[in-house]
Amino acid sequence: MKNIVVLGSTGSIGTKTLEVISRLSEQFRIVGLSCDSNIELLIKQIEIFKPDVAAVKEKTKFDILKKRINRTNTKLFSGLEGIIRVATYEESDIVVVAIAGSSALMPLLEVIKLSKKVALANKESLVMAGELITSLMRETNSQIIPIDSEHSAIFQCLDSSVTKGIKKLIITGSGGPLDGILRRNFQKIKPEDALNHPKWKMGKKISIDSATLMNKGLEVIEAHWLFGMNAKNIEVLIHPEAVVHSMVEFVDGSIIAQLGLTDMTLPIQYALTYPQRLPSHNGYLDLAKVKTLTFKKPDFKKFPCLNLAYEALSRGGTAPCVLNGANEELVYAFLNGKISLPDIPRHIERVLNSHRIKKEPNIDEILQADRFARNRVRELLK
Repeated sequence: MKNIVVLGSTGSIGTKTLEVISRLSEQFRIVGLSCDSNIELLIKQIEIFKPDVAAVKEKTKFDILKKRINRTNTKLFSGLEGIIRVATYEESDIVVVAIAGSSALMPLLEVIKLSKKVALANKESLVMAGELITSLMRETNSQIIPIDSEHSAIFQCLDSSVTKGIKKLIITGSGGPLDGILRRNFQKIKPEDALNHPKWKMGKKISIDSATLMNKGLEVIEAHWLFGMNAKNIEVLIHPEAVVHSMVEFVDGSIIAQLGLTDMTLPIQYALTYPQRLPSHNGYLDLAKVKTLTFKKPDFKKFPCLNLAYEALSRGGTAPCVLNGANEELVYAFLNGKISLPDIPRHIERVLNSHRIKKEPNIDEILQADRFARNRVRELLK
């Protein structure tokens, strides 16, 4: 029996994780849950799973949470410090980090310090502080198993004994909801259009990133840190069927791919049970029904966010952190109707160009770079 903490348990990945654990209740027990502000769902989850600890980040919701579940034995916490208390709960064996955005960084760092196994479903933390995180992982001998379907696919394709002979990593993406729309019409795109992903049901922020292909850019940076590959050896391919989740090409010309249904329960289950594999409860891929698999190179002019991510990775230091902070602020501005979709890459480029990069940044410099990016975006939007 493994004890599991799920950070971000009310989000799309968090709820899927609880779905997987419910089916594997003889192997896993929930000991900790956390959410940003959705206490209604968190209360239901606490009633079902009866964790030892739980936290809500938004402190204004804490009193309501406390009153609603005062008859349980679950210890409750609030704020970022509360999330960290849950993340570092001593009884846990695996911590699932499913918090969206930059908010995952500090809890993730604290978990790594304890040498716990991490199932990571957050790109932004590695984008912001990949160098710091990987260095800390080496010091503490901790392990990250990726949950993102693309990075889980690469992880599954790579034999742990293989240290040489990899030519490149190939990250696939469906192309998102705007792949078939002409670039000149992007100015007219509304939030509801960009949120309408053809293959995956996700949260709003990641859905907009998928529409701009920033999601693929963040995945390139994440793959760089997870697998130690240079940017020039990480390729993105558009694959509308979303059946091949990613591939690895070796120097002898062989390509190994991971295929599966467009269902996040597969990489979640694999991250929890690794290195074991257990039967699927959600069906199996029928290649005869798929029939055709197509691939094409992304249009960097149509989707400049992808190119900006490559540029930030090549600049190094705090540049990816600034890219991420600016993007988060601009995505929310777009969702709130303050800017158009093409304004997102336009302003990100301006923010990046105005930033003085710090090489080998410590945590204070990373957080400072994040604040710079967000404040600069707010200045531009004025």
